[in-house]
Amino acid sequence: MTDAYERMMAANQSNWDARTPVHLASRFYGIDGADGADGGPDPSRWFAPWEWDDLGELAGRDVLHLQCHLGTETIAFAQRGARAVGLDFSAASVEAATGIAARAGFDVTYVRANVYDAVEALGGRRFDVVYTGKGALCYLPDLDRWAGVVAGLLRPGGRLYVVEFHPLLNALGPKPAPEEGPDLLLRHDYLGGGGPVHRDATHTYTDGPAVEGATDSYEWMHGLDEVVNALVGAGLSVRRLRESPELPWPRWPHMTRASSGWWQLPEPRIPLLYGLLASR
Repeated sequence: MTDAYERMMAANQSNWDARTPVHLASRFYGIDGADGADGGPDPSRWFAPWEWDDLGELAGRDVLHLQCHLGTETIAFAQRGARAVGLDFSAASVEAATGIAARAGFDVTYVRANVYDAVEALGGRRFDVVYTGKGALCYLPDLDRWAGVVAGLLRPGGRLYVVEFHPLLNALGPKPAPEEGPDLLLRHDYLGGGGPVHRDATHTYTDGPAVEGATDSYEWMHGLDEVVNALVGAGLSVRRLRESPELPWPRWPHMTRASSGWWQLPEPRIPLLYGLLASR
């Protein structure tokens, strides 16, 4: 990885440190317990039913959640009986996630490390399942290197599950430009390879206060072909690919709630999320 990319990832790390108190104070993650029946966060709302179908039985399994942020999804694996580990490069996120899991009464281990350093940071430990996604891959400049790391984290026969925002969703952009109307238009590249996208924003995708301090971040677009080819190149076998027209929150105002409880655009339907299952 080039020095320029390392500087960009360092900026992202500072940005996610700054985002953490904003996200803890927001309603988006439900950290205050408003969404959980037992007084804690409800991580199940971040999972589509088909994710659990693809993941299968997790009780007694070693499950690693890469780029876990506040660890709300990591807790869901512990709820299902897994030995759950979360990894994130933000010290603030890891500290917050550790406290959230402890207050919810779940034994989850959180490790602070850059995803590219995960094999060393975890002491060479291997896992039955590696899970990542929902806004993770866009912060990685080199998917070939990432796929090699994943292969090094999996036991023989272990599974990777990527549930990520579809490249088409990212190409549409979150909102119209000032001179444009409300129609959704392709505003960004669908395919990767175009270099990093620089953002300087005082607000994130959640509600809550403004981000203070480190507001710069960098994202990289990754098409489905880039993800699949990186995994195949690392020796993994792709077992299943799903495309879903639903999101766990209403990204655009005109989205409607589906029978699943998630949100979808009016017809014609387009993929907004994908799930990719691969094995070593």
